[in-house]
Amino acid sequence: MNIKPLKIGELQAKIPLIQGGMGVGISLGNLAGAVANEGGVGIISTAQIGFKEKDFYVNTLAANLRAIEKELKKARKIAPKGILGFNIMTALTNYKEQVLTAVEAGADIIISGAGLPVDLPAFVQGYKTKIAPIVSGKKSAQVILKYWDTRYKKTADLVVIEGPKAGGHLGFKKDELEKYGFGACKKNENCGLKISEDNQNDKFERKCIKDYSEEVLEIKKVVQEYENKYSKKIPIVLAGGITTRDDVKNAFDLGMDGVQVGSLFVTTEECDAHINYKNSYVNAKEDEITIVKSPVGMPGRAIKNKFMSQVMAGENFPPKKCLKCLKKCNPANIPYCITERLINAAEGNVDNGLLFCGANAYMQNEITTVHRVIEKLFG
Repeated sequence: MNIKPLKIGELQAKIPLIQGGMGVGISLGNLAGAVANEGGVGIISTAQIGFKEKDFYVNTLAANLRAIEKELKKARKIAPKGILGFNIMTALTNYKEQVLTAVEAGADIIISGAGLPVDLPAFVQGYKTKIAPIVSGKKSAQVILKYWDTRYKKTADLVVIEGPKAGGHLGFKKDELEKYGFGACKKNENCGLKISEDNQNDKFERKCIKDYSEEVLEIKKVVQEYENKYSKKIPIVLAGGITTRDDVKNAFDLGMDGVQVGSLFVTTEECDAHINYKNSYVNAKEDEITIVKSPVGMPGRAIKNKFMSQVMAGENFPPKKCLKCLKKCNPANIPYCITERLINAAEGNVDNGLLFCGANAYMQNEITTVHRVIEKLFG
């Protein structure tokens, strides 16, 4: 496997790897710094990043903005010459304020998903900060790149393609997940693909992967249109289920410039997550990883723990305090507060927390290090 650096404009990562931005409290300065120090791109998640600040529940916005600066400084101390950035969800109520704070703090790159980051170019104007949308299909890639081109006369510096094996919130509708073989049932009867009994899961899995590979290639064509128009290279990285060296090779075979990896870094010593959170991955079984419906209306992937079992059985958990963190969230109509449950998990209360994870998280059976993860994928 021929491993080339990941070039994002004038930035160059020795390892063509972006560490996924996972929140709440999973991808913070320590993990991002460790990945950047190894030659990858370290990413900090701003999702309720200030939850450890003393005034978080009374002055949430200020606490989050303060923590953005603190965590980047922490990462810079670990990797003074590394590439460091933020994952900032467009669904956040204070999206603009968080982006502006990250940019002014010196972020090298902003990666945005959980919606279309239509105004991201305006927020980085006058700065060297690179911008990257997260897309899952050809349509979303067309919409965001066309909008940026028409409105701002600008295009992406990087594109992240997040596939159906990713963790956390997913950029797919329920029927789309079923099409790719996830979310319906073990034998995928509802996905629209027909297989015989003697083919079973292994060939079906290859068929599902092939189907999404076709979508990846369609997205690549869209990106190439804007590469040609702006006479610049727009690197593409593939995310979702990147677990082995073969997964990395498959991404390169599709013409990708790099990969984004999240779950593998959760079970590292450097990860900012509580040890109980890390051990939830280590102890997870394949059939405990499931598709869930987030209170914000998006499907997501998580470990089926005590709390999630109760939610799936129809129980409701009224929010203790609404922080108005998401643009589209009505506390009166949700089964639980996603922020409350993600913070529970981040603080180690895993039985009563939301444990987002990738489809292959069950394959992680030990606490390791960032260096060993990267060596496993690229060594």
